Amino acid sequence: MWAAAAVRRCSLVAVLARTAAVDHEAEQNKREPIVTQMAKASASFSSKLMTAAMMAFAVAALAPLSATAESPSANGGLRNPADFRSIPDTAERARAIFIEIGKLLTHPRCMNCHPAADRPLQGADHHEHMPPVWRGEHGHLATNCSGCHTEHNFTLTEAASYKSIPGHPRWDVAPSSMAWEDKSLGEICRQLKDIDRNGGRDLTMLQQHIATDDLVAWAWNPGEGREPAPGSQELAGQLVQAWIDSGAECPR
Repeated sequence: MWAAAAVRRCSLVAVLARTAAVDHEAEQNKREPIVTQMAKASASFSSKLMTAAMMAFAVAALAPLSATAESPSANGGLRNPADFRSIPDTAERARAIFIEIGKLLTHPRCMNCHPAADRPLQGADHHEHMPPVWRGEHGHLATNCSGCHTEHNFTLTEAASYKSIPGHPRWDVAPSSMAWEDKSLGEICRQLKDIDRNGGRDLTMLQQHIATDDLVAWAWNPGEGREPAPGSQELAGQLVQAWIDSGAECPR
């Protein structure tokens, strides 16, 4: 009983204290000039407005990140063929799939070896190859690539402006008939379908080239310091097959 009475006395004291505090605050408000009260109210409103704005900004900033993490294109930058099945018109579906393939074809790992001029390109900015090398009269490089490019990627240990030298047993630049630089996706697509400009490949051979060729595979393992091509070689092959199965139409 003594404990219960003590609790009641403490509760009563707490209530009286809160009441006194409220009365004191009310009395202070009466004494403060109206301008001061308005300033306090304005500051409180501004603080709440700023807090709401910051929360809205945070939600807006995080929303795209969440969408990206859940979207099909989060698979290394390429969507899956299944993502295009909802397009009922097969011609439009084929065009949409090729636009997706275009993310790979126009990536530096592919585009740099398909230049319009006679010099291959380097880097994400597509600058001309250094040291200078040129295509020969037969379309391939006249310079012996193996002088710098070995059979495998070579990681540098000394300080340099680049971290590795790319390598492959068949390292070369594409012939001028296969140049993609400065062309639209529609032009590249029609060029890829033209056996006179794609190395004599029909659509089946073209799909096999992209899906299985080990030089093409280098694009996803380009050596230290280089961004890999989007997706994977397996996914690229699947997209090309889906494009063929949908009619192999080209973007307009």
